[in-house]
Amino acid sequence: MISLSDNPVVLIETTMGEIKVEVYPDKAPITAGNFLRYIDAGLYDGTTFFRTVTMQNQPDNDVRIEVIQGGQVEKEKEFEPITLERTTQTGLSHTDGVISMSRFKPDSAKSSFFFCIGDQLELDYGGKRYADGQGFAAFGMVTEGMDVVRAIQVQPHEGQRLTPPIEITRIKRL
Repeated sequence: MISLSDNPVVLIETTMGEIKVEVYPDKAPITAGNFLRYIDAGLYDGTTFFRTVTMQNQPDNDVRIEVIQGGQVEKEKEFEPITLERTTQTGLSHTDGVISMSRFKPDSAKSSFFFCIGDQLELDYGGKRYADGQGFAAFGMVTEGMDVVRAIQVQPHEGQRLTPPIEITRIKRL
C-alpha cells in the first residue's frame, strides 16, 4: 500500500524484516511529533521489540488485547513525557496495524510504542483495558510489513517478554 498523502512515512528496520508506517501529524500532532523527534535523534536505533501480548499470555486481564511493543529508549536519553491525545480528539482508532504510544497513566508517554494486531478498540478512549478509560494515543498506520509485525508477535516469549527481544536496527524517515 502506498500513501497518497503528504504525511511522513518511516521505515522500521528489524532483524526480522521491515515495517513501513505512515505517521499522522495532522491528526495527532503531539504524539506524531514526539515519535518523529526520537527518530530524528537516532534514539530508536538499536532498541528492540521486547513485548508480545497474545490472547494466551494475559491470564489476569479481563479485557485482552493483541499487540507488540518496542522502542524503549534508555531512561537518561528519553525526552519529557507528552500530553495524551485521546482518540476522541484525533478521530483515530486502535484498528489492525495502528501504531500508538505506550503509557502507564495519562500524560506519561515517552518513547515506547506498540502495534495493534487485529482491532483493539478497548485501547480507545472509553475502552476498558485500563480503569482510567482514557485510552492510548494512536498516531499512525502500517502501510507495509504487517506480516513482520505478526511474525514478531509469535516469537518465543516468557510471559509477555520476547526471548530474545527482536532488534530494531534503525528507524528512518523515507
